[in-house]
Amino acid sequence: IERLKDRYQAEVRERGAGLSVGQKQLISFARALAFDPALLILDEATSSIDTETEQLIQRAIERVMRDRTSIVVAHRLSTIQNASRIIVLHHGEVREQGTHQELLTARGLYWKLYKLQYAA
Repeated sequence: IERLKDRYQAEVRERGAGLSVGQKQLISFARALAFDPALLILDEATSSIDTETEQLIQRAIERVMRDRTSIVVAHRLSTIQNASRIIVLHHGEVREQGTHQELLTARGLYWKLYKLQYAA
């Protein structure tokens, strides 16, 4: 909201016309938090946002996921690194599962994806 030209007075048209994809994503995330659901489902929650905003959302996600069941669909591994259990799907099939560290140690598909995303 504070990044919008008129901040809280900004007019948001139907279906978020005039907002960027990332801004729409942030609003959807805020609405989910306001509802305080017992089950939280996040589908690519950080896919259309910049790195700075992603870090803000990551901290919020960590807080909101405490004490609730959460299902997080993500291609950005930074979104799921702190999950208690990660399930790696490939072509619709479960290929691996475990914690972030267990999957890195196994050096399988998750490890390969991690190396691709964090290659120096």
